[in-house]
Amino acid sequence: MGRVTERRRVIRLRDGVVSTRPDTLVAEEPLEIRLNGRPLAITMRTPGDDFALAAGFLVSEGVLGSADELANIVYCAGATEDGSNTYNVVDVKLAPGVPVPDITLERNVYTTSSCGLCGKASLDAVRTTARWKLDGPDDAPGAPVRITPETLTALPDRLRAAQRVFDRTGGLHAAALFTPEGELLDVREDVGRHNAVDKLVGRALQQGLLPLSGAVLLVSGRASFELAQKAVMAGIPVLAAVSAPSSLAVDLADEAGLTLVGFLRGTSMNVYAGEHRLALPTAVGGA
Repeated sequence: MGRVTERRRVIRLRDGVVSTRPDTLVAEEPLEIRLNGRPLAITMRTPGDDFALAAGFLVSEGVLGSADELANIVYCAGATEDGSNTYNVVDVKLAPGVPVPDITLERNVYTTSSCGLCGKASLDAVRTTARWKLDGPDDAPGAPVRITPETLTALPDRLRAAQRVFDRTGGLHAAALFTPEGELLDVREDVGRHNAVDKLVGRALQQGLLPLSGAVLLVSGRASFELAQKAVMAGIPVLAAVSAPSSLAVDLADEAGLTLVGFLRGTSMNVYAGEHRLALPTAVGGA
């Protein structure tokens, strides 16, 4: 299996002084995900937790929702001319009776480490495939999540402290699950922010923990539509990001009942949707 980091020679300039030194870089390699032997998607990822990544990806696609729907995941040998195993191709086997989606050219897609699925389907895809509702009488099971702003503002530092590879490379995104009380449940790193979330969700599926109706998801970058979708598909009621959300992410959060927080930095944050889960002081001013 590929390494999480690699060493490369670099030329460094500091205060006009030129020197050479080895530098630690985050590894990036392709991972092809097959479903019952048929190619489904290729993503650029940091090696590690590949089975969880594949499982989480299939949760976000509406294919998997519980551990008993998954038969197994294996690396595929023979991916090269000499028949060796590159550990860059995985095959996901569904349990007997689990519907296999129609894998067409439209679904056989390429993803990147930065944006995830290119040409992602519209809000209609999420509306029709989400298994758990975040609001209303059909809420995902578990007590309603309530979190204080003070707890939220403490989470980025806890996430940063848990990032192991970032300290060596400075080049990884991270995603973490917390309890509403701020306890860290799990953290994953990857060159792609969507992959880090898939690894979290896939591990939760493998452990029989879906839906994650009592969890708060924190991501180290921006909150895109795809990340909001992944939260909704996993039954996560709160998504917080240290950077900005996109307009489509806010639209989805409003529609699905997802609490969406952006620019979570220091003691500040912007709440874009789902403010009913936060104990907020009375707003002053505004347009």
